[in-house]
Amino acid sequence: MNIAKKIEEKIKTIEKGETFTYKDLAIKKEEYLAASKTLERLLKKGLIKRISTGVFYKPKQTVFGELKPDEEKIITPYLFKNGKRIAYITGLLLYNKMGLTTQIPKEISIASTKKRIYISKGNIKGKAVKSYMEVTDENYKYLELLDVIKDFKNIPDLDKESAIKILTNKILELNNKQKKELIEIALEYPPRTKALLGAILENIGENTKKLDDSLNPLSEYKLGITKEILPTIEKWNIK
Repeated sequence: MNIAKKIEEKIKTIEKGETFTYKDLAIKKEEYLAASKTLERLLKKGLIKRISTGVFYKPKQTVFGELKPDEEKIITPYLFKNGKRIAYITGLLLYNKMGLTTQIPKEISIASTKKRIYISKGNIKGKAVKSYMEVTDENYKYLELLDVIKDFKNIPDLDKESAIKILTNKILELNNKQKKELIEIALEYPPRTKALLGAILENIGENTKKLDDSLNPLSEYKLGITKEILPTIEKWNIK
């Protein structure tokens, strides 16, 4: 099968509205020139559309016209380098997805240690923020969870009682090994993050010694949480 045919067959398997890059086409480096010519031909036919250099999508037609990929799908290719995850979406968009706020950001926050990622594609703007540690496919879900805990006090329109329940349920979904990994990563975060995570973990009967030992016993954390919402706050000096 020649390169053009191979690419066309691969693109047929991609869902309409999904984004893809050269990496997703499973082509070799020596095939890139032939591949670019094939993609240019498909672009002219309107079978695919270009978002930016090397990032494409299959247009989806509806009765209201062409439906473009949603924000996350457009941003997803920028979260990887050479097939490996180097970044994740955080901030308001993450908190909205988790049901913690109804607000939608004008700029999407993208966290990474390896690369400062900025995006400006039409109405989609992405800004770089610093991740607390190197991002991988194995740890980015923990980083998302810890970002929520870190920003708990500053999330707009937050119902604190519902938020604690959401965070508790997310942690309960983790197995023992995953909870230990979450705690290890939390040690890289600010004290308020460790205190709130510790209070949530203690409330569900988990071992919190590492978090407890990492905190100054005289420090207080004003998060606006009551004992009715989280009974264990007193030990963790959370107000």
